[in-house]
Amino acid sequence: MFPQIPLAQQILLACKAKGIRHIVLSPGSRNAPLTIGFASDSFFNAYSIVDERCAAFFALGLAQQLREPVVVVCTSGSALLNYYPAVSEAYYSYIPLVVISADRPASKIDIGDGQTIHQRHALALHTAYNANLSEEEQDLNYNTYLLNEALNTAALKCLPVHINAPFEEPLYQTLPAPTVSFHNEVGLKKPILLNTEKLLQFAKDWNYPKKMVLIGVLPTDAIAQKWFDWLEKDPSILVLTESTANVVADTFIGMIDTFLAPIEKRQLQELLRPDVLISIGGMVVSKKIKEFLRKYPPQAHYYIDEHVGYDTFFALTHHFKTNINTFLETVSPELPPVSSDYKGTWLSLYRETLEKRATFLADVPFSDMAAYKAILERAPTPYHIQISNSAPIRYAQLFPAKAGWQVFCNRGTSGIDGSTSTAIGASVVQSAPTLLITGDLSFFYNSNALWCNYIPKNLKIIVVNNAGGGIFRILPTDKGTPFFETFQETTHSLTAKHLCAMYGFTYLCAQNQEELTKTLETFFSQYESPMLLEVFTPRELNNTILKDYFNVLS
Repeated sequence: MFPQIPLAQQILLACKAKGIRHIVLSPGSRNAPLTIGFASDSFFNAYSIVDERCAAFFALGLAQQLREPVVVVCTSGSALLNYYPAVSEAYYSYIPLVVISADRPASKIDIGDGQTIHQRHALALHTAYNANLSEEEQDLNYNTYLLNEALNTAALKCLPVHINAPFEEPLYQTLPAPTVSFHNEVGLKKPILLNTEKLLQFAKDWNYPKKMVLIGVLPTDAIAQKWFDWLEKDPSILVLTESTANVVADTFIGMIDTFLAPIEKRQLQELLRPDVLISIGGMVVSKKIKEFLRKYPPQAHYYIDEHVGYDTFFALTHHFKTNINTFLETVSPELPPVSSDYKGTWLSLYRETLEKRATFLADVPFSDMAAYKAILERAPTPYHIQISNSAPIRYAQLFPAKAGWQVFCNRGTSGIDGSTSTAIGASVVQSAPTLLITGDLSFFYNSNALWCNYIPKNLKIIVVNNAGGGIFRILPTDKGTPFFETFQETTHSLTAKHLCAMYGFTYLCAQNQEELTKTLETFFSQYESPMLLEVFTPRELNNTILKDYFNVLS
């Protein structure tokens, strides 16, 4: 069954020609031609999500895991603007989200017709291509060109695109077969030639005795094992990673803030300052490493990534726009190990710090810190783990990641707004069980995410509920002002219990260490239904314990 409108037929045929199967639809009349076409064709996996903001983040989660374009479709008017948070996240995280917005014809804009806004280029600042289609039949060839460009851009550049499609009524008529065709132009990825002069300079700089490799957000298995082994053998290379890098090795430092804690107090900054910094992957969570490298920048900074090349530390020498495996395959024969005590010195200090850390954590009172310790120590493998922004992702960096975890977080814009929807979308196409670790504000902000018919039974959510935005107690704000609790910390007495009853989640809770330890055993052993564990921690104690942690380490 096809919609009668030729433009809608073109869009359906284009998506099918490009092999785009996952389509997230939100209800509406203006997008009815697309909804009818996508939902009635078994080629597509169609999902119905009412809340457009949740729908876009759900689609983001699908695309994040599949690493291929996923379509999200909405009606005309403000519905499109609800996609913007997810679109901006996709833009900065290099996720191929395809937004298709139904629109009224141009003649109906700004004349008093309902549900109309200026949709053309509405997402232009955070999309890689904007295809403003025409409803006129004589423009079918031009629409074909725009659709090819948009969908190829999403696939090849791993970036979001926006397709705006005006439809005139009637909207609900159907045909047994399409009346138009779509000519598919296959997008070709242009080969990237590495700058020979810069490669020679890189090889020359490699001879420096202090090299730091900083690994940001990466998908699982992005770096071949042989390059881990190669990096580990060189005594002049110190590798720093985070949980979202999905890299675990014995000689890599995986808890950056913990590692840096004693550096400043002992005035060791100049000794740690690298001669050469090599960045791999996307965003880095640690604020401390950013502050350190901005204050003590390297002589040379090379960024190796297919997409991003951030000058985060204002010292960028060159961005090699290529895959890290391809790059190392090319240059490694020219890069012999360099004699140095750089790695050994800092690994020795790190081990000393870890001993102090273990002593502190052994007696830590029940708090956010104790809760994250219990959760991350007991989280099984293999597991797909999504972590919300703000305090949860920062606490996660204070504990070692496990081989067998796949860790994700919306670090593109670092917002709290769609973590639950992203996790649910990701869980739908994940073979491993999914665990979302989230704070209370992030969870309640995105609670409509649970209004979803596609939640698998092996989805688990842990809400660390400290009755407000606990991170504001950690930040250097004046907590004695009369407006702090209301306008910054935003204290509350909400609980997830009633949401779980409404949406069919098994609900568990813990209010002390003994309850948490016991409840986690049940939580990670049962898979009959989706499950949520709410951990209530003391609001006013958490920041004190976190400060004590860093004081002890330093």
